[in-house]
Amino acid sequence: MSDPLTDEGLERFHQVAVAHVGDDAVPGMVTLVARGEHVHVETLGTLSIGGPPVLRDSLFRIASTTKPITGAVTVALAAEGLFGLDEPVDRLLPELAQRRVLRRMDGPLEDTVPAERPITVRDLLTFTFGFGMCLEMFTAPVTWPVVARADELKLCTIGPPHPAEQPDPDTWIANLGALPLLTQPGERWLYNTGASVLGVLAARAAGQPFAEVLRTRLFEPLGMRGTSFSAADVSRLATSYIPTPGGLRVWDPPDGQWSEPPAFGDGAAGLVSTADDLLAFARMLVRGGDGVLTPDAVAEMTRDQLTDRQKSRGGLGDTFFAERGWGFCQAVTTSGPRAGAFGWDGGLGTSWLVDPVRDLIVIVLTQRMFETSAPPKVHDDIQDAAYAALP
Repeated sequence: MSDPLTDEGLERFHQVAVAHVGDDAVPGMVTLVARGEHVHVETLGTLSIGGPPVLRDSLFRIASTTKPITGAVTVALAAEGLFGLDEPVDRLLPELAQRRVLRRMDGPLEDTVPAERPITVRDLLTFTFGFGMCLEMFTAPVTWPVVARADELKLCTIGPPHPAEQPDPDTWIANLGALPLLTQPGERWLYNTGASVLGVLAARAAGQPFAEVLRTRLFEPLGMRGTSFSAADVSRLATSYIPTPGGLRVWDPPDGQWSEPPAFGDGAAGLVSTADDLLAFARMLVRGGDGVLTPDAVAEMTRDQLTDRQKSRGGLGDTFFAERGWGFCQAVTTSGPRAGAFGWDGGLGTSWLVDPVRDLIVIVLTQRMFETSAPPKVHDDIQDAAYAALP
């Protein structure tokens, strides 16, 4: 058993968390640090400005922290023999067969060439299948035609999640299939969309809605009772805020988009969850799958899957791949003092970090939306404080 974190370190962890809580910063927070069987939790602030206090089982929209969960259930289905990781997706997703690829990512939708090879399941897991977000589309002076059309089709895959807008899975995947790819399969890393597609793939492979696939393969075995695509009890759900020059503004209230089961269970950014549920998921991976996944599947999920060439095409900023790569639906730290750690953040205010080398898990749940692709300082500061508390 690992030694617990130091008393001095945990006091500092508390002070760092408290310093970030306030109506003009982070209204409320659940933050958790665990090492071995030792767990320390801070519940601070309120679920909404002027609202009830945050509790340990409060629900937060975890946005892209959904992605590692989607990656895990995908490899679980592969272990059942429902598909191979290097199998083309054409059998289960014929809408994505015989792709066309834009000559230029910002070019006309009709100016395409044939895809050089089919899309594989691994391409989806590693975000290299040829469609998704890249920094260039947000810095372009004019909206790219493919981005405009994706918005018209309600894919909600370029930008923050909008579960109330997305159509049913069959319509969603047909709409995606009506668009050309941005790049050739395997050419470069493009953020987000691969995990959304995986939800459709998993549902078709298992013959169940994606929510049911997650429940039976992960949530029930791990006791993740609070994790779902909607909040069964909206009184436990934090209000989501977006920062503005005039202060925090409500982006989604508790009775908003996550108050009812959506038509499309988005594997990229759709879940609500709790700190203890995310701890259970993290511990499963630290323990080599713990009967839910195989050790080999965990190893695949948590190793860098990208080539140097794929990384050279850029991530979400010039330094995105400076000390990390990408595993299955999550970042993997490849160098530096945290080498071997993995995890991912959610742009609506969450972060999830797992370091099996140092037996450390750090979870931060807030309701403040990220202002850039990098997490706000509160997440970095709390993770730094957790590492500083190691004996």
